[in-house]
Amino acid sequence: MDIEQPTGPRTAADAANGNGELSPTAFERSARAEAARHDAPDSKLSDVSSLRIGGASGERSGQYVLQRVVMPRADDPLEVRPLYLDEPATLTGRTAEVDSRRVVTLPAWGQLSFATYFNAFPASYWKRWTRVDEVALRLTVQGVGRVDLYRSKPTGDIVHLQGKQVDTGDDAVEFEFRVSLAPFEDGGWVWFDVTTRHDTVTVGDAAWTVDAPLPDDKIAVAITTFNRPGDCVSALAALADDETVLDRVAHVFVVDQGTVKVRDHSEFVATSAKLSDRLHVIDQSNLGGSGGFTRGILEATEYSEVEHILLMDDDVRIEPDSVLRLAAFASAAASPVLVGAHMLNLQARGRLHRMGEIVDLKSVLWRPAPGAVVNHDFHKISLREQRLLHKRIDSNYTAWWMCLIPREVIANTGLPMPMFIKWDDVEYGLRAAGRGYPTVTLPGAAIWHMPWSDKNDSTDWTAYFHHRNRLITAALHSPYDVRSTLVQDGMRRAFKHLMLMEYSTVALHIKAIEDFLAGPAGLFDSLRFGLTEVRDLRSGYDDARMLPSAQQFPAPTFDPGRVERMMQPPVNPVVIAAKAASTITHHLRAPRPDAMTRPQVNVPAQSALWFLLGSVDSATVSNADGSAVAFRRRNPREFRRLGAGIVGAYGRLVSEWSETSKAYREALPELTSVEAWQSVFADDETG
Repeated sequence: MDIEQPTGPRTAADAANGNGELSPTAFERSARAEAARHDAPDSKLSDVSSLRIGGASGERSGQYVLQRVVMPRADDPLEVRPLYLDEPATLTGRTAEVDSRRVVTLPAWGQLSFATYFNAFPASYWKRWTRVDEVALRLTVQGVGRVDLYRSKPTGDIVHLQGKQVDTGDDAVEFEFRVSLAPFEDGGWVWFDVTTRHDTVTVGDAAWTVDAPLPDDKIAVAITTFNRPGDCVSALAALADDETVLDRVAHVFVVDQGTVKVRDHSEFVATSAKLSDRLHVIDQSNLGGSGGFTRGILEATEYSEVEHILLMDDDVRIEPDSVLRLAAFASAAASPVLVGAHMLNLQARGRLHRMGEIVDLKSVLWRPAPGAVVNHDFHKISLREQRLLHKRIDSNYTAWWMCLIPREVIANTGLPMPMFIKWDDVEYGLRAAGRGYPTVTLPGAAIWHMPWSDKNDSTDWTAYFHHRNRLITAALHSPYDVRSTLVQDGMRRAFKHLMLMEYSTVALHIKAIEDFLAGPAGLFDSLRFGLTEVRDLRSGYDDARMLPSAQQFPAPTFDPGRVERMMQPPVNPVVIAAKAASTITHHLRAPRPDAMTRPQVNVPAQSALWFLLGSVDSATVSNADGSAVAFRRRNPREFRRLGAGIVGAYGRLVSEWSETSKAYREALPELTSVEAWQSVFADDETG
């Protein structure tokens, strides 16, 4: 399988066709095609055509869409509406009527702003990263009212740009407003407002466009799924139901690694029929996210027309326009970039959970990017009101819940690392950046995903992969001597887990360090066997044995008042130190025999704090999403054994760090090569 391409950014004459002749670039192909087209006839709002989206069908001559203006779906809850429409209070109390995903009608004496997450244009990102220097807002209006164009500064200050009174009678008339991107280097959005007086106004087919042709790049979507057939089919249906999206998507690869198959879902046949021969379902063993996404990448690069591969989780809800926006942005980029989508909260769908992230290479931890807003609720504070949302933020990686990677980046960066799950997207973003391919997280492109606060991924079986893969990423990419940082942070975390009677987590940390120090030779084998080893290790610990409810255990012995007093946190360093010392002493003493059969306290996940659990002999503790409960019991022998084990493991990490890091760096080309990954997949098929 050949995915080699010339190194460095593409030029106008890099690609050659099968006859050895120079092929036109995508820009040239689009320009030639556009010259041969005739203007599409005008349409009424009841039959609005889609504008051209970087090569999509249904275009109007000369208009290349960067971002369509879209309305909420009919089945969206009320909390989602502010992501699309900002509706100030009106004299009549009536709100706009959404006629379709592209058409909205504003009643008399109404106000409607498109200064919203999905419909304002993130001008600063296009100014910073693309060749676009001017955009045009084009929209079709029918009725009597006014349209006004605004922009914001990085500070959130608002500037009125221009406006127009409209009175179209019974006709639908197209209007255009042009905006230079010159003042948007550091931040700012552009949007439009519509107001009415004594009559209604219907707005449709609105889009942020550019006149210069965009490349006619096709994309492939790669979805990795594991025992979530319903979620996966829903994601496929969202793609299949938008014809403009299908015009851009050449192939959809579903890598099914589960035992409950997507093909067996009741709605799969109908959905696959809409996708037709675009859809490819590949069954393979569970090789984790890195194995699933890498398979999708390799399959996609078999098709020469695919210029970008969009990696996407299965357990998400999609705004289909996000696919188009990522593709348009990547096609217009001044040089190849990875383009990621924001994460909206699937449980509170009006909230922007993550705007963009970085990995701090000194601490080797991910965190929100400088200036990024976290968990913002648009239902409470609109885009125009939240000043912090107007500054451009920069990331150094993007998560693979939705990330578009150009073919050129894959050819020159390599394939993902065989990390199973966790940190594979981080490592890839850092590696691509080191080869000159930055990452952009694009506002207005987003998926809804379960927030991490409802996952136990710092304590359950995934803790092993978190810890091991963090060490690998640090060894490969951190320019700092991070040994003291890793030891201090690791020992602090281990102490906390021991106080919480999370013995299995500390055991996983020890295994993660030992497996890291064993070197890179076992990484590919760990794709197949690592999860089984981790689960076998955890099975011997109480904190890993989950039952559906606390009612399956005896009632706790401590009264509620006592538990409430125990939950008061220590508040100054002296008291904190004294409390920590007393909990250590407590954990070294033999527990009460009756506490081994009956819990002393029942603790919800959010109250499972070290100073509380460090003071008891046993407790039932729920997991993060409230779906199960574990009966944790204090074990002085395990406390001593694991405490000594983690100290010894970090001692080895310090002494063997340099040699081990060198081994990983030297092995990186092989670990990310096409040949090595093809061998893994071939073994999976024959095994």
